[in-house]
Amino acid sequence: MCPAMPTFLTLFWRNTSREFSWIMRILGIDPGTKITGYGVIDSRDDEISLVDCGALTTRERSPIGERLSYLYNGLMEIINRHHPDVVAVEQPFVAKNVRSALAVGRAQAMAILAAANKGIPSYEYTPAQVKQQVANFGASSKEQVQEMVRLQLGLTEVPEPSDAADALAVAICHQRETHLQNILARGE
Repeated sequence: MCPAMPTFLTLFWRNTSREFSWIMRILGIDPGTKITGYGVIDSRDDEISLVDCGALTTRERSPIGERLSYLYNGLMEIINRHHPDVVAVEQPFVAKNVRSALAVGRAQAMAILAAANKGIPSYEYTPAQVKQQVANFGASSKEQVQEMVRLQLGLTEVPEPSDAADALAVAICHQRETHLQNILARGE
């Protein structure tokens, strides 16, 4: 399970370079119409820490509209509880099952809508981008990515359920992409 921590956004003074730096709160989402994983991390420069993670599980045989409503309301509750600065959402993987990808796309749309309704920017990442940023290999196995999530967050075990670990990987992917863009913008 993922331990909960207090919600905050902090401005602090880095003594070494006399620059201001923000702690950015990132909500990562692994969308699905049956289970949607979520993971919240705080990021300061290249350091990350776990805030919360878990999964929203719908009733399996309920109508799609009911499931999407449940997911939307659950995501709004998570956003209201943690006040993320950005939302990172994994895009559906289409290669094997188009019907499954379309269903995941519906859940993805609910995540983007929840963020937009709160005025929070959202970013989308492909599964290969997430694997590349988290495990340094775009074709990593699910287990390799989850183990890297555990290591990078300094946890004793992989977060459960696996959808929560996957959502944390999406959040870490966004943090790494943002950190890289900031380095490139500064010309370091």
